[in-house]
Amino acid sequence: MRISKLASGMGGSVLAVTTLLTSSGVSANAELDRISHDERNWVMQTKDYASTHYSKLDEINSSNVSGLKVAWSMSTGTLHGHEGAPLVVDGIMYVHTPFPNNVFAVDLNDTRKILWQYKPKQNPAARAVACCDVVNRGVAYVPAGDHGPAKIFLAQLDGHVVALNAKTGEEIWKMENSDIAMGSTLTGAPFVVKDKVLIGSAGAELGVRGYVTAYNIKDGKQEWRAYATGPDEDLLLDKDFNKNNPHYGQFGLGTQTWEGDAWKIGGGTNWGWYAYDPKLDMIYYGSGNPAPWNETMRPGDNKWTMTIWGRDADTGKARFGYQKTPHDEWDYAGINYMGLSEQEVDGKMTPLLTHPDRNGLVYTLNRETGAMVNAFKIDDTVNWVKKVDLKTGLPIRDPEFSTRMDHEAKGICPSAMGYHNQGIESYDPNKKLFFMGVNHICMDWEPFMLPYRAGQFFVGATLNMYPGPKGTLGQVKAMNSVTGKMAWEVPEKFAVWGGTLATAGNLVFYGTLDGYIRARDSRTGALKWQFQLPSGVIGHPITYEHHGKQYVAIYSGVGGWPGVGLVFDLKDPTAGLGAVGAFKELANYTQMGGALFVFAL
Repeated sequence: MRISKLASGMGGSVLAVTTLLTSSGVSANAELDRISHDERNWVMQTKDYASTHYSKLDEINSSNVSGLKVAWSMSTGTLHGHEGAPLVVDGIMYVHTPFPNNVFAVDLNDTRKILWQYKPKQNPAARAVACCDVVNRGVAYVPAGDHGPAKIFLAQLDGHVVALNAKTGEEIWKMENSDIAMGSTLTGAPFVVKDKVLIGSAGAELGVRGYVTAYNIKDGKQEWRAYATGPDEDLLLDKDFNKNNPHYGQFGLGTQTWEGDAWKIGGGTNWGWYAYDPKLDMIYYGSGNPAPWNETMRPGDNKWTMTIWGRDADTGKARFGYQKTPHDEWDYAGINYMGLSEQEVDGKMTPLLTHPDRNGLVYTLNRETGAMVNAFKIDDTVNWVKKVDLKTGLPIRDPEFSTRMDHEAKGICPSAMGYHNQGIESYDPNKKLFFMGVNHICMDWEPFMLPYRAGQFFVGATLNMYPGPKGTLGQVKAMNSVTGKMAWEVPEKFAVWGGTLATAGNLVFYGTLDGYIRARDSRTGALKWQFQLPSGVIGHPITYEHHGKQYVAIYSGVGGWPGVGLVFDLKDPTAGLGAVGAFKELANYTQMGGALFVFAL
């Protein structure tokens, strides 16, 4: 493995409503929640607190989508992988880039006009410790309120969090969240809940101990920080932690399930997505893989890496935690999408949390209690696990695909990239279906021993990745998360890395690594429209309305983990943590180049 080669006019009406709510003292949370349901806006990376990524707009629909054309486009001036998506608020589009993490505010009344631009000065050393390209998953927005003016929040690769004035781009506050000297970077998108903005951390591949931090949106003051490993007080475990599901484990396990002090360099970082239930006042997210990847070096369950967390938004106290892959052997970092829905279970409407994990399983939990409703395979080719025991929550593993020292395990599905990675998925509440982009990639895995050195890669495994048994690197699937049944599935040549957008127009939009944006009929999966972009897509599409017209927007710009070989011109198939071999054909189909494309009828 060549780790060293890895460089490592919204309408005035919405504005008026926002202003009115601000003056009446409604909290930023309530305002943000409200405007997230105004279909003219797109104010969160997840669209709304439930992470539906679903729009009620239907001007563009399955009958007329074939007439979709480019309305306008914009170069971001930046190469490398463009993950995430722009935000749209009150007639302004906020565009972000990978490192150096520039931000642009574009006037939707005159899309040739950049209202302001923020170009941070960062420590370039951050690039050398960034795992898997120098991506950024987007900015966050909060309306004006008691905390001051409307703000844009940016997480920079060098570990700083910045609050910008949304009208002027002026820097309001800046905090250091992560230390790049220890290998900790920021690639995730901030997430605003009430008067706090949540920030995760990245760097488990360098032995970084993961945490999520809540900062006050007014001045950046730290409100709470919850680690994924270590003593209970560091984990912020509530006194009733896992009261409803004691078999998940309760107290003392953040240290007892590790050998010695290994938890201090044990990973569990969080660079993925959050969801929030205002009624329960709970936030949801996943902690990532344990460090190092070589499981022989860290005996035990390694709690609470690979865990779905349900925490109190005000205090950060964990009400429940469910570890999906105890003692992970394959880098199945579980930071993935969290989608909230209300569906009938055993004849009763139930608040649900659905999480397609990197380990190839989809988990649906009661998000109030943490109790398991279902756990099933994304695809029948998942082979490391036979099934999940729904009573205990434990995976029943197939020992043939386990990893250990002095042994090369072959044909493991999914690969370390997972059958699902960082893409944001969508949920159509009328059809009761989630739409998922899938990475259909498998691998061979051979561990090796290595010492821990702060700020250096701490992995300990050599990987070869290749297309899964169905012969392609990607799929798109429509799934019922309660029954586990797939309504339809279609193959894609390359992984569908960025996720999906669903609309009331009976459409599912997504981008492909080889540079297409596609729209399928969400009822059947039939391809209805596609357009070839100048570079591959690893971000997610959004839709919004401006002056009564619906638009669809998406970034073009290949990179990220799947594009790391192309970005850094790597040839060894085991380089890029195994990604180079899996995507060896990608450079024959696309090249780097960051741009924003916006479509309309």
